Amino acid sequence: MLRAQRARAILLIGSGFQDPAWERSLESEIAPYLRGGGRVAVVSRHRSLRVDTVLPENRAGAAALARALLGLGHREFGVLAGPARLTTVADRLTGFRQGLAEAGVPLADERVVEGAFTRDGGYAAASELLRRAPRPTCVFAVTDVMAVGALAAFRDHGLRVPQDISLAGFDDIPLVRELTPPLTTVALPLTGMGRAALDLALREPRGPRSRVERIVGEVRIRASTGTPG
Repeated sequence: MLRAQRARAILLIGSGFQDPAWERSLESEIAPYLRGGGRVAVVSRHRSLRVDTVLPENRAGAAALARALLGLGHREFGVLAGPARLTTVADRLTGFRQGLAEAGVPLADERVVEGAFTRDGGYAAASELLRRAPRPTCVFAVTDVMAVGALAAFRDHGLRVPQDISLAGFDDIPLVRELTPPLTTVALPLTGMGRAALDLALREPRGPRSRVERIVGEVRIRASTGTPG
């Protein structure tokens, strides 16, 4: 549809998929648009595309968060993950595992619960995690939106955050600073990332249009995490 409308630029904002068939389909749609002079920029990792990219360092950010939570004394973790075929989920989960592994702390597969990338998905995944004994002392939700749902689930199950269980997210959407308690997270400059993608798409052509701008996240420890009880 965008090709037919002769859009000047296309921005793909959001996770790619670790799905070869999906990747081939996307590439087949993008290639003729690029050959016709169209411009494309993406945010996040899209494995099959050679286009301008704003790439958040999801693995490094999640690994840094794991090290920070280990520094608080946690050794028993759970993870609320979105759909496994999303590159964002795969990168954040891999980075978190790597950060734990550096300290010799394993993360068993049964401690990772997949859910929808939504508030309700986070609620359902957190509720499922609590049904799997033993209960972790700290939970990492791979996106803040899921963490919001997890916070509600913990309260509905009679758990205090962080006295009974700590909770951390990823992205630093504005809402999480207003929660009670405010959410520990990995902050990404979300508005700046969108602006950077637009700037890449609209810049004048100079050589191959496959520039990569890497965005480093910053761990922000807030009151939703504390030392294990």
